[in-house]
Amino acid sequence: MRADRLISILLLLQANKRMTTSELADHLGVSERTIHRDMVALSSAGFPVYADRDKHGGWGLLEDYQTNVTKLNQSEFPVLFLPVPTKLLQNVGMEKDAQLAQLKLLDILPKKLRTDAENISQRIYLDTAGWHAASEETTFLSSLLKAVWEKRQAVIHYLRGDGQTRERTVNPLGLVAKGSVWYLVALVDEEIRTYRVNRIKEVKITQESFVRPESFHLAEFWERSSRDFLERLPKYPVVVRAHPDLREKLNYPGRYPMIHVLRESDEQGWMELSLTFQIETEACAYIMGFGNRMEVLQPPELREKVSKMAQDIVALYAERDNRR
Repeated sequence: MRADRLISILLLLQANKRMTTSELADHLGVSERTIHRDMVALSSAGFPVYADRDKHGGWGLLEDYQTNVTKLNQSEFPVLFLPVPTKLLQNVGMEKDAQLAQLKLLDILPKKLRTDAENISQRIYLDTAGWHAASEETTFLSSLLKAVWEKRQAVIHYLRGDGQTRERTVNPLGLVAKGSVWYLVALVDEEIRTYRVNRIKEVKITQESFVRPESFHLAEFWERSSRDFLERLPKYPVVVRAHPDLREKLNYPGRYPMIHVLRESDEQGWMELSLTFQIETEACAYIMGFGNRMEVLQPPELREKVSKMAQDIVALYAERDNRR
């Protein structure tokens, strides 16, 4: 017996006041006998459903009963229909279930709320992929999701950054989509670790179950570990002068550093900026891309390196031009 079907029955009865066994069966795609069993289950669980014995027959709810979901107001209902990126749903095999669930919910909404809910998909669209995002391998997502739901241990073969593949027995706690990239969060040897799913080369779900830590909260863990990851990244601070024409171009296109304006305008109208890169090479590539519209002030060694690179470029072109 599915809990979602029992909830659907409560919502249908509240929206329609009274429904026959046949009507409920048609709405939910089950037999009338199943509906009778569901009603017994709801009544046993304490829900105030009753059989109407008059000439019209059918089922109803006591008038003063309301399910919590219908206490949502007009502005809250559309939130339930915010579009989840189709690609992510396809990755975990939930696309059809999500579509069916929304259709069922739409079916029981009052007309005005139904219109608002239907319109939200035409007002908001979420695209989680970057412009140049490579296709991610998600072969094992469905198996990992099964292990997460059933709290079953899994044996994975994981390709590490050094090119070595290692076997690990993990307790899968959850899956996280960062943009279009999926990560597995798992408990390994009493330590919570993160694995990029496209580096998992083999998965075997075992019959061994595990106890999920009561204190573990997936979203909180991910936010905390993401902050820790960013803090551990190497930092290479730079100070530059930038031509005012670059004001609207600094953050475009592609990857760019953290930018902080130190001075809006000097005597020539140029900006003074603080830029934070991860490494020196990244700083060189970014700054050279702006040519003579960006000048390095600090650190001295970067200024010298960029100057030398510029000279080498001029020499290269001069040499080739002289050969013609």
